This record gives sequence, C-alpha cells and structure tokens, in this order.
Amino acid sequence: MSDMNNTLDGIHTSGSLGEKADIFQSGKGNASGFPSPALIPTRAPLPTPNAQKIRTSLSKGNRSNQEGEESFPSPVPNPLPELIASTLSPLVSECLLPWTKSSATQVIKVYNEDNTSRAVEVPSDITARDICQLFVLKNHCIDDHSWTLFEHVSHLGIERTIEDHESVMEVLSGWGMDTDCRLYFRKNYAKYEFFRKPLDFFPDHMVSISSETNGAVDHSQLIQTFLNSSTCPEIHGHLHAKEQGRKSWKKFYFVLRRSGLYFSNKGTSKEPRHLQFIADFSDSDVYTVLSAKKLHGAPTDYGFCVKSTKCSSARDLKLLCADDEQTRTCWITAMRLLKYGMELYQNFIQPHQKQKASPMRSISENSLVAMDFSGQKSRVIENPSEALSVAVEEGLSWRRKSCHRLSSHGSPSTSQSSVSIIALHLAQSWFHGKLSRDEAQRLITQQGLIDGVFLLRDSQSNPKTFVLSLCHMQKIKHFQILP
Repeated sequence: MSDMNNTLDGIHTSGSLGEKADIFQSGKGNASGFPSPALIPTRAPLPTPNAQKIRTSLSKGNRSNQEGEESFPSPVPNPLPELIASTLSPLVSECLLPWTKSSATQVIKVYNEDNTSRAVEVPSDITARDICQLFVLKNHCIDDHSWTLFEHVSHLGIERTIEDHESVMEVLSGWGMDTDCRLYFRKNYAKYEFFRKPLDFFPDHMVSISSETNGAVDHSQLIQTFLNSSTCPEIHGHLHAKEQGRKSWKKFYFVLRRSGLYFSNKGTSKEPRHLQFIADFSDSDVYTVLSAKKLHGAPTDYGFCVKSTKCSSARDLKLLCADDEQTRTCWITAMRLLKYGMELYQNFIQPHQKQKASPMRSISENSLVAMDFSGQKSRVIENPSEALSVAVEEGLSWRRKSCHRLSSHGSPSTSQSSVSIIALHLAQSWFHGKLSRDEAQRLITQQGLIDGVFLLRDSQSNPKTFVLSLCHMQKIKHFQILP
C-alpha cells in the first residue's frame, strides 16, 4: 500500500487545497474526543460606508458570533484582553474567519440520521467538506474523516455522496421547486476505502486495460491508471437495464470507458458497431437506488442509476441493476473515479496532510488547559498522556451514571454497581436496542460496506439474547450472542 501511495504522490501536484478546509482542520477535538470551540461566523459582514472600521465581537461559549458592528468612539473596555480579542488584524481575520471574504449567504437545512434537521446560514462558495466540518463541531462529533454529505432525492428514491470538493450551492441549484430533496449528514466509511484496498472494489473479472494500451491490468497500479488522463481501466460485465418507457428489465453486457458508458447489442462483443452509447459523466452523476425492487420493479435491490444534473423526473433516469453488492460497488466507484479523477485523491489525502502539519490554533483553543479538581487543590495537567487518561476516566464515569439513570427509571435496583454494569451497553453508540434485521442491514449499508462495521441489537426471536450484525467481505452477517 505504501508503494501505491508513493506512486500516487508523484502524480499529485502540491499546492493549496482551499482556504476553508484549513480553518476547520485547525478546530480539531482535544484528547478526550470532544471538539474545541471554533470561531465560525454565522454570516458574512456587510460592507460599511466611508471605510469605517469593523469590530468583531468574539465571545467564548456563545452560540452566535456578532460581526459587522461599527466601532464607536468610546467602546466598552475589555475586561479580559488576554482571552477575548476586541480587534483582529487583517491577517488573523483572514486565517480564522475565511468566510468573511464572501458577501453572499444562504440558509440551508441539513438532516441527521435520525431525521432531525438544523438550518444554518452559509456562504455561497461553501463546499461539502466545509459543511461536514461545521456539523462535526456543532454536533460535538469526533472527526475521523468519514463524515459525508449526501444528496437525497426522495421522490425518485435515489441518493449519492456529494464529493468533498463539490460546491453545495451548485447541487442545490439543480433541485426543482416542487421536488422533495434533502441534504443528509452521516458517516460513510467506504467513501475513500478504494484507495486503501483497491482489489476489494475491483474484481479481476470486471477490470481490464483498454485496447489502446494493448496490455493486461496491473492491479498494483490500478488506481494510478484511473487517475492518469492518458489511460483508463475498462470496467465490463452484465447488468440489468430498465427499458425506456417500459416496466420490463433486460440483461445486457455493459462497458465503461473514459468516453462514457456503453452496452452491447450482440452478446459480449466490444466492437464499435455493436456498442450503443448510454451516457457520459460530464453533466451527469451516479446515484444509488433505494428500494429498487419496490419502486422500479428491479430484479434485485442492488440498483443504481445515471441522472443528468438537469433532469428531475423518473422518466429521465437511466436505471441499472446489479446481481450483488460487490458488482454495484465496483460500477459506482469506477464512475466516480472517471468523473472526478485526481480530485478524489486530493480529497482523500488532504486530511492526512493536515494531521502531519502542525495546525494553526485559534485564540479560544489556545486558552484551553486540562485541569484536575479531584484533590483539595486544583492543578493544571501538563502531561498529554495524563490528560488523555483523565478524559477517558471522566467519560466512563459519565456513562456509568447515565446507564444507572436509564436502568433505575421505573424499576428500582438492589445494587447500584450491578445495575450500572448490566446496563452499560445502553449508553454505547453501537447498541440499537429493538432493531429489526432489515433495519440493521440498511444502517450498515448506509455507513459503508467495509470490513469491521458493526452494531449490536436485541434479538427478535429470543428476547433474552443479543444479535451482532457486522460487515465482512461486503456482506452483512448476523450472529446471536447468549448473555
């Protein structure tokens, strides 16, 4: 894997990958997993007449930050000048508040996995990565670089991953006024997993080098070949396709090349006279079809489609269906790589580059220190390892108290310690209680079908047992656990 990364780094050109991502990377969480306060303005400042000075009020702990206020001849004195900056130099303002460069803002609504929503006012040039970093901070999540923004088109039953570099406003501009479209913020562990394990995403029988190169595919250089503009692996295989204007589906042999997607009207022939053009990806995106069997009468539930950015009706969708999840994942991943190429690799390596570099700390982050109040006198914890252990201990203590409150509600316990131990799983994020088998599979699929994604739930057939649902080799398996 390291050899492949070295080869890819040779292709990747160095340079800045956006100013807005820098501010979010500088606001990472502390050792306990809770994010530090970040200076994120809610709206861009309005231009003031006569070139009057701008005074930015930054208050630590407040939800909203006020900007664009005119400075008065006798301002209120600052009681804590070392903690709260009354004025910011242009250089510091540019580093900490990159959104102040944009004067146009818009209010958007973003949904979480539980369908709760939050409306935020954002600049017109904001990207999907910016939205994810903003909601990581607002929701107090741990940023493991798997948070993703999804475009969900409810009336068509489709959704797709919005790539980190994409402009959110451009995505919103393609929505019709009468369409039910949403932005979802949730995790997708498989978003860039194909860079780490390409062979898991591209089976041997589906990949070959295009005829121009006259050679066999070298799997160690597979991703590099995708990113290279002069060559491209050819993806081929059988797919079910819905006939235009009909309810029936037919199976064809499909070929994906850099020029677009084709199907053969004569068996598995790849001759140009037998290949029929379906779509290119210059103005189209690939979507996952949700409930393909129920909504479109597909032979399997592994459906996906190619949708033009200008169309909004089901008649304009090019509906396809694979026989298994691995085949569908291969086609969707290849289409993403063909459309975005090197931009996807830049999105993949950008968080890792920020981790290696020493990030710029904000004013409020510099004022945070770890404190120990367990003894008679408080003290500052200077050792990072000790601060981490204290944070973990505090988190476990809080969970035990929460579990005790959950378990003792309505049913008094004889032993507080035993109840806390028995109910400890109720406070874990991986426990989902009375969740059905189908819902468990849906949740794991949404999080990304990579090895190790799991959840624990109560058994529906045996009330006294649990069920471990996990993903292995892009397949979801269920194991009963006896307590």
